[in-house]
Amino acid sequence: MPVAKPVNSDARVIAHVDMDCFYVQVEQRRQPQLRGLPTAVVQYNSWKGGGLIAVSYEARKYGVKRSMRGDEAKGVCPEIQLVQVPVAREKADLSIYRNAGSEVVSILARKGRCERASIDEVYLDLTDAAESMLVEHPPESWDDIDDETIKSHILGLPKDESDAAEKVKSWLCRSDADHHDKLLACGALIVAELRQQVLKETEFTCSAGIAHNKMLAKLASGMNKPAQQTVVPAASVQELLVPLPIKKMKQLGGKLGDSLQSDLGVNTVGDLLQFSKEKFQEHYGTNTGTWLWNIARGINGEEVEGRILPKSHGSGKTFPGPCALRNIASVEHWLNELCAELSERLLADLDKNKRIAHTLTVHARAYKSSETESHKKFPSKSCPLRYGTAKIQEDALSLFQAGLREYMGPYGAKTEKGEKSQWRITGLSVSASKIDAVPPGTSSILKFFSSQNPVSSASTPQSSEAPLQEAAQLSALGHDIQSASSEATVAEEYVGDDASSRIEEYQLKRKSVEDQDTTQELSDPGHWSQQKNVVEPLTDQPHCSYSSVTQKQPEQQRKKFKNGTSSILNFLKSSGHSSSSQKSESRSLQDTSTLSSSDATGCVGTSSTNLSKDSGTIDTNVGSARGNWDYNADEIDPAVVNELPVHIQEEIRQWMRPPTQTRTLKPSSGTIEQYFFPTKSAK
Repeated sequence: MPVAKPVNSDARVIAHVDMDCFYVQVEQRRQPQLRGLPTAVVQYNSWKGGGLIAVSYEARKYGVKRSMRGDEAKGVCPEIQLVQVPVAREKADLSIYRNAGSEVVSILARKGRCERASIDEVYLDLTDAAESMLVEHPPESWDDIDDETIKSHILGLPKDESDAAEKVKSWLCRSDADHHDKLLACGALIVAELRQQVLKETEFTCSAGIAHNKMLAKLASGMNKPAQQTVVPAASVQELLVPLPIKKMKQLGGKLGDSLQSDLGVNTVGDLLQFSKEKFQEHYGTNTGTWLWNIARGINGEEVEGRILPKSHGSGKTFPGPCALRNIASVEHWLNELCAELSERLLADLDKNKRIAHTLTVHARAYKSSETESHKKFPSKSCPLRYGTAKIQEDALSLFQAGLREYMGPYGAKTEKGEKSQWRITGLSVSASKIDAVPPGTSSILKFFSSQNPVSSASTPQSSEAPLQEAAQLSALGHDIQSASSEATVAEEYVGDDASSRIEEYQLKRKSVEDQDTTQELSDPGHWSQQKNVVEPLTDQPHCSYSSVTQKQPEQQRKKFKNGTSSILNFLKSSGHSSSSQKSESRSLQDTSTLSSSDATGCVGTSSTNLSKDSGTIDTNVGSARGNWDYNADEIDPAVVNELPVHIQEEIRQWMRPPTQTRTLKPSSGTIEQYFFPTKSAK
């Protein structure tokens, strides 16, 4: 339910800029021969010519509407040009439109606080810019006003086209206008300049509404299109609102609007004026009741948030009618496609804007095949987001299955082999939200290793691995995602009717192997000496050295599924950085670790780690050709350690712990066996 927000007592200048049939303009810029022709952008689905998602103004003159399909539009306008949206992963790819919208936002943000509301609309708070203009160049001193400003529509002025331009100029330059109207006049001039700049730099036209709050600016921007702007003075607010159907108001198009119509007989915003604030509060509560009373009078305290980047990323697809999904395998296929697109956008956002998302949500629309009408909504499910395509896909499927169990009941979600499911999915989407900027001063552990080369996977090019590793190291959750490419490879190998069950079997086995290895690594490093394929430690040396001999694993599944090591040594594979030339006497722990994803044949290199307990210095040698590096414990930023996976954090902290004296048994103390086994002397 909507909530009333505090209203700023100071006058504000808010603009809402809306691009004109934006998708068509983007296509016309790509294909200039389409300019001036009736054009429409259609979905990639070719059924009946595809659904229209954008219609040019030239086509609208013939009666073409967005609710039509391509074949119907051709019947109304035979010469219409139908352009299909780009397709990726068997669904519409809106990247070119999203990027074009970013071009516009970057221009509009030059003059004030900017909030990107969607791909093709933006809110601007121009209060500061208007106040500065009012002081430096007040409207009454304007001699030459550009034509674009003169073409503005001022709500409340008589609609006489013969001298409309003269009336607009007179209103803008009034010396007796109050402070609020003078600010709006400055705002009109600023918006006109911005719109011309957008046209010059991007070739796109846009329309705008200028008012004292977001609600009124949004309503005004659509009043005169295309390529025009409308100003709403405070004295003309009721002229705008009174005849407006309540369903046209934001947040009144759903159940609340239905309730107003059925319970109070309200059909227009003007009808709301007959009810007191107490009456609204009695029916809808204090907050919503106050909000209804305010909007009827054009009062809105919502602030422009100052956000040019999206609050969330999402990818979705609809499956209408016979296209509805009927089994888990088809749902999993589409979840994988949607998650792959989402993962790409998350990594692009991380690389370009240094932002990290924290929450993954799966949404679905469904109905039960046994019911003619299902009133129960499919529940949305969320979980912490783990970076990496394979991990997002895995979590998304788990979330969907959890939602399906809740939707169908504990038994309704299960279907025996050969039995038809009792549910249908007509819409599916995944989204990433709670996106935050990477905190200043935070970086990944790679900053300590200037010559670090990321561990590459045998199944994925190294260039595609780098952003995945960076995302994992920067993520607040700290998940290691180097196994993402190997999971995708195994998924490709398991293609067939039983793909889902075989991939699940792989994930279980892989998790079991990794858990076993992690447990061993977190314990005393000497556990390696107990394995059959490891040489016993050379205890007579001043530095305790453990060398690993590579042999074939007896377990074939381990060879196939294990991809890299879970040790911190992964990050040190090719480091050649040296931060200190001072080295004290230290006790060395040499460890051979699997540093390549080609684990099927065993270890590909030998690494050694020297830990100085006395000086707190960590020294690691990774291969003879890789050079040395060492760091004092106080040189390592704890915030960086906290970004790493939990088991690696523990490994580093073990290295950094102060030394403890080794306790040895005195020769006279005997052995522990004497406490449990009777000796001859005890008889």
